[in-house]
Amino acid sequence: MELTSILSFLGVAITLTLIPGPDILFVITQSISQDKKAGIATALGLCSGLIVHITAATLGISAIVYQSAVAFAAVKYAGAAYLLYLAWQSFREKEPDFIISNNEPLKYQLLYKKGILMNLLNPKVSLFFLALLPQFVDKTIGHVSIQMLILGIIFLVQALVIFVTVSVLSDKVRYLLINNRFFSKKINIIKGLLLGFIGLQIAFSKK
Repeated sequence: MELTSILSFLGVAITLTLIPGPDILFVITQSISQDKKAGIATALGLCSGLIVHITAATLGISAIVYQSAVAFAAVKYAGAAYLLYLAWQSFREKEPDFIISNNEPLKYQLLYKKGILMNLLNPKVSLFFLALLPQFVDKTIGHVSIQMLILGIIFLVQALVIFVTVSVLSDKVRYLLINNRFFSKKINIIKGLLLGFIGLQIAFSKK
């Protein structure tokens, strides 16, 4: 692959990652409702899930899912249901996460697992890689699968960098919300609405 192709792909990847979507909204939600470490733990989970999607696209498994309407719908609705469940949990929380005693450790490992599960239950991610990666592959030099894998890794790294940066910036917004009495009491409702929005976005998305 030529350097120009890699740089072009990187530019497209960064643009697409910054566009408000389920992943970045999930990171922002966790960072604001808890702290930047929660956002980073979520980001690590999401990017771990990307490894599976990148591998699936490279091996052609994503194409099989895309061709099977039943498999696609099953994964999609499972992902939507999971996010709506998280939204329901947020609505039921009596106090915002940042009001809970500092002696109670945040379950970053659980957030990491949530990030993985959320990404795995979104078939649109695999189909996204299946559609995007081949456009930047140079078929004249062969080794198409290896080229797709390299591009996938580049996408993963830039996504992680952006998600971590977003987590840090969202954490600063969190402190502003804590000092605002109205928002501090409504943060769980806001988090629930965002998670519900993401869930519905996935549920009503089309191929």
